[in-house]
Amino acid sequence: MDRRRFLRGVVMAGAGAFAAPMLNLGRCRVFADGGAPGGGPLRSVRAVDLMGEAAVIDMLGLLTLDWPRLTRWQRQPGSFGEADFARLRASGIDVFHPAVEPNQPDASAAVRRWLDGWDHLLATYPRYFVRVDTLADVARAKAEGKIGLILGFQNSDHFTSVADVEEFRRRGQRVSQLTYNARNRLGSGCQAPDDGLTPFGADVVEAMNRAGMAVDVSHCSERTTLGAFAASTKPVLITHSNCRALVGHPRCKSDAVLRAMAAQGGVMGITAVRAFVRQPQASLDDLLDHFDHVAKVAGPEHVGLGSDVDVDARDPRSGRVRPAYAIEGLDPARRTFEVVEGLLRRGWLAKDVEGVLGANFRRALASIWEAD
Repeated sequence: MDRRRFLRGVVMAGAGAFAAPMLNLGRCRVFADGGAPGGGPLRSVRAVDLMGEAAVIDMLGLLTLDWPRLTRWQRQPGSFGEADFARLRASGIDVFHPAVEPNQPDASAAVRRWLDGWDHLLATYPRYFVRVDTLADVARAKAEGKIGLILGFQNSDHFTSVADVEEFRRRGQRVSQLTYNARNRLGSGCQAPDDGLTPFGADVVEAMNRAGMAVDVSHCSERTTLGAFAASTKPVLITHSNCRALVGHPRCKSDAVLRAMAAQGGVMGITAVRAFVRQPQASLDDLLDHFDHVAKVAGPEHVGLGSDVDVDARDPRSGRVRPAYAIEGLDPARRTFEVVEGLLRRGWLAKDVEGVLGANFRRALASIWEAD
């Protein structure tokens, strides 16, 4: 079943008493909004159809922030079930990039352990998941109604030599963020003194271009980010960030970076992290302002989704939305629908909303993943 039929089915299932009048008004409810007829706000049919037709990609989308649960899913057969799959599907996201910063003394060993875990999950649950190694796998995940997984990491400390790039690509890694917040052998993170991209970092970028692995600069400093653009012959991604013109946080990107990214064909995913959206409080409109700003500075073809959170942002102990993701007017569990609604309300063209939902990142990845 394709996504459009799935969402239509979700809207209609068990809803005969109220479906017709809502469809006549051009509005409907999706059961992700409340779990039962009458739960949650009405959605425009146009927004639901756009979600159904697109192969929706979240370029920093986590399956869960509950790390013990993720470990069970990856290592204990039978621990992931229909309810877990339904929760992921209800988000409207077809493809997740669940990248982490391994944060271990031996980065290479830590990354290998993470890849082993993902390999085990993919092998154990083929009815639910598809490994995304190529753009054809994105289409296959959507066509088969499964969840696609792009494997990547939020640091490149595990590249101890240029040859490591090809080794980890063979293991399934398709994206690598050059630095996390601190400095490493490749360059400076956004919270470190900005010394720029190192010669080794430039060599790794070139190796990633050759291997067909995406360069990600989401956490990099300004000079390291611009240095990566200069070193790369392929688009460089900012999988999850926001606009410094709107929020003066070091994790946000300047307009100079946005323009350089666009000139090279890259894409920036917008996060739902409150501190990067607006301080001290943030609203859905504040979040939408970041999409608008990238579109104004770089063009609508250079912005996408990079939420930097799991599908509902809830603390597993309390069940409440974590404060870091508490944005007024935005329910994280239905955020993709709400972003689509908001962009349409602001007058975005359907083709540009489709770009945000995944077409923009697909275009960039098609160029990157074709090895030299």
